[in-house]
Amino acid sequence: MAVADLILPVFAVILTGWMAGYFGYVSRNLSDALIYFAYNIAMPALLLVTIGQEPARSLLVWRFLIAFGGGSLICFCIVFILSGRRNGRNAQRQTMYGMAASMTNTGFVALPILRAVYGPHAVLPAAIATVFVAVVMFPAAVILLEKNRTYGRTQRATLIRHIVLNPLVLSTLLGIVWSAVGVPIPGPVAAYLTIFADALTPCALFAIGLGLSLDGMRTDLGSSLVLAAVKLLIMPIVVYGLALACGLDPLYTIAAVICAAVPTAKTVFILVGEYKCEEPMVATTIALTTLLSVASLMLWLYALSGLNSSAAIGN
Repeated sequence: MAVADLILPVFAVILTGWMAGYFGYVSRNLSDALIYFAYNIAMPALLLVTIGQEPARSLLVWRFLIAFGGGSLICFCIVFILSGRRNGRNAQRQTMYGMAASMTNTGFVALPILRAVYGPHAVLPAAIATVFVAVVMFPAAVILLEKNRTYGRTQRATLIRHIVLNPLVLSTLLGIVWSAVGVPIPGPVAAYLTIFADALTPCALFAIGLGLSLDGMRTDLGSSLVLAAVKLLIMPIVVYGLALACGLDPLYTIAAVICAAVPTAKTVFILVGEYKCEEPMVATTIALTTLLSVASLMLWLYALSGLNSSAAIGN
C-alpha cells in the first residue's frame, strides 16, 4: 500500500482540478495562469535549487540520456518514416506527426509527479530529460521543418530566442554552473527558492486537471489515437528496454520511463502556429494524450514500483 498511498493523492489533485473546472467552481481560464506561474517561476526555482546543490559529477548521466533520448529519437524516426506513406513524403507534415508522438511534456507533468512520488532525488533526471527535449528535440524539429521553407531573420531569431531563453533551460544551465563552481547556495537564497519550488506540485497538477477538456478532441481522431498509443505505450516500452540494456539504476530507469510516458508537449503548438501545418491533428493529439495519461501514468507507476522499493517511499 505504500506505493498506492503516494501515487493516488497525486492523481486526486488532478481530479480535484478537473472537478473544480467541470462544475464551475474555478474558471477553466485560470488554468493558463497557473501553468504560466508553474512553468516560469516555480519550476525554474526547483531546478536551480536542486541542480545547484548536486555534485557536478552527477549531472551528466549518459546512460539516462541514451535511454530517454534514444527512445525519443527512435519513436520520432519511426513515426516520421511511416507517416510519409500517408503524407506523400511531405517533410513538414511528417515532422509534425513525429513530434506529436515523441515530444514529451517532461517539465510540466513528469517533474512534479516524480518529485511528489519519489522525492527530490527524482528531480535531476527529470531536469535532464527536460533539457534534452528543449535543446535537442525542438531544434531538430525546426531544422526538418525548415528543409522546404525559407523565412526572414526576424522569424528565425524568434525561434532561436525561444529555445535559448527557455526558463527551464536557463535555470538548469545556471544550476550546472553553480554546481561546477562548487559553492553552496546560501541558506536564505535556498530557502527563498524552496518556497517557490514547493508550490510547483500542487499548482501544476491542479492546472493539469483544470485544463482537461474533451473540446479539443474533434478532428482526425483516428490518427491521434495511433499517435497517443505510440506516445503513452510504445515509447515508454522502448525507453525501458534501452534502460535495461544500458544497466541504468532503478530510480533513473523509473524517471526515464515516466518522462517518456507523459503527454505530448504543448510547446509543439509553437511550431504548429509558426508553420501552419497539421494544427487540428496536433491539437487533438495533445488533448487526447493529456486525458489518457492520467490512467496510463498510474499504470506505469504501479508497474515500475517493484524496481526499487526505496525509491517508492519518497526519498
